[in-house]
Amino acid sequence: MYVSDAIVAGGRSLPGSSGESIDVVNPATGAVLDTIELASAADVGTCVAAAAAAFPGWSTATPADRAAALTRLAATIQARADEYARVETRQAGKPIRLTTEFDVPGSIDNIAFFAGAARNLEGKASAEWDGAHTSIIRREPIGVVGSIAPWNYPLQMAMWKILPAIAAGNTIVLKPAEITPLTALMLAQDCLAAGIPPGVVNVVTGTGPVAGEALVGDPRVAMVSFTGSTAVGRRVMELATQGIKRVHLELGGKAPFVVFEDADLEAAVHGAVAASLINAGQDCTAATRAYVHRSLVDAFVAGVADLYAGVVLGPTEDPATDLGPLVSRRHQERVAGFVDRSRADGGTVVVGGNAPGGELSRGCYYLPTLVTGLPQAAELVRSEVFGPVLVVLPFDTDDEAFDLANDTPFGLAASAWTTGVFRALRAQRELRAGCVWINDHIPIVSEMPHGGFGQSGFGKDMSGYSFDEYTQVKHVSMDITGETRKSWHRTVFTERP
Repeated sequence: MYVSDAIVAGGRSLPGSSGESIDVVNPATGAVLDTIELASAADVGTCVAAAAAAFPGWSTATPADRAAALTRLAATIQARADEYARVETRQAGKPIRLTTEFDVPGSIDNIAFFAGAARNLEGKASAEWDGAHTSIIRREPIGVVGSIAPWNYPLQMAMWKILPAIAAGNTIVLKPAEITPLTALMLAQDCLAAGIPPGVVNVVTGTGPVAGEALVGDPRVAMVSFTGSTAVGRRVMELATQGIKRVHLELGGKAPFVVFEDADLEAAVHGAVAASLINAGQDCTAATRAYVHRSLVDAFVAGVADLYAGVVLGPTEDPATDLGPLVSRRHQERVAGFVDRSRADGGTVVVGGNAPGGELSRGCYYLPTLVTGLPQAAELVRSEVFGPVLVVLPFDTDDEAFDLANDTPFGLAASAWTTGVFRALRAQRELRAGCVWINDHIPIVSEMPHGGFGQSGFGKDMSGYSFDEYTQVKHVSMDITGETRKSWHRTVFTERP
């Protein structure tokens, strides 16, 4: 048992008052880790009130003070890195190698980046555009930010929401996914321990229909940031529109993985396996649709199938484990349903296509699954599965490859595999996605933005570009002439003797 209270509001840890609770379950074993009393709409109001009260002081703190607080937070999280990795592994079903080598160090790096970026918020240089006034551009915080984070990367997504918001001087209320709230609640307590003032970072654990909608709809919330499914993103945007609130959405994806005939085949095979199986495929940028030149498709399928067969499923706290479970039994059944229906659409399951038996059946595991033989219009090709499933389709020409890759309402990520410089340059231009990798797929860095096109949403996480989401631009114009009678006044009235 780790944390029992659902809420951190204004520096106080509180239970939820909805009268409902949820068990936080380890999806690898089915063991209950904790029971959380879920928040009510009134609890959300308590968090928002704390954030609103903290905003005047935090928004006027110097950039140096905000940066120093974030630097202390990085050190605090670093000191507890092993604990964060263990908790993240248990609540989300992540292999311990992933949490210790990716989730936790990536989160600490995000903090370090925004500690520096907090001191580099700049506006446009001053100038006298009309000769009579000096114009200054100020970047100012928006106010209270209401953020809703998903369950697939609980700690990292909490960081992506919290860090740019508070580095820019906003205060925040974060609603983590109710099935994976533990590291977000730990983070809120560590923000206090690092000297970030009470009320700047608040966390409320509740369901989407209750806590989520109350947060988005609260009139004191000036901006909403949401990461999750496109369907829920539409609902978030609908609610936010009623209050004319700024909205940042990072939604679904269906990333294409395009392998041209001049690609390094071995590199592409290894890249496809890693990019399709990261976090058990529960990643909106994961490779899901491999379009492979017809001359390479058989070798590509054989190579991926061979590597898939050697992937180790096992206890998530064993460093030898490659692939963990899906996040819940319900989600396991959802992924299995996609694969089962693909067979009816004419698909061939080359490897995988079912849950493992034995000891692993206690958890929500699903075997790495490779599917071929489907048409472009098939459900498995078009819909976000969010599991360890890769579908392979052939193409004959470069034009066809780009057309197929872009034939989706999503546009979060894509990759192209080629040894040709001109093909690579064309690919980075032609692929319609917020992130395009050439000869790799998945790596991210704090200095570069993350966000999508189309139904993958809009706005950027990470990098200095994220400040565009969490600040508002103010134009200040100052008269430099000292004249009582301005020349433009004559356009309104003529002063007569």
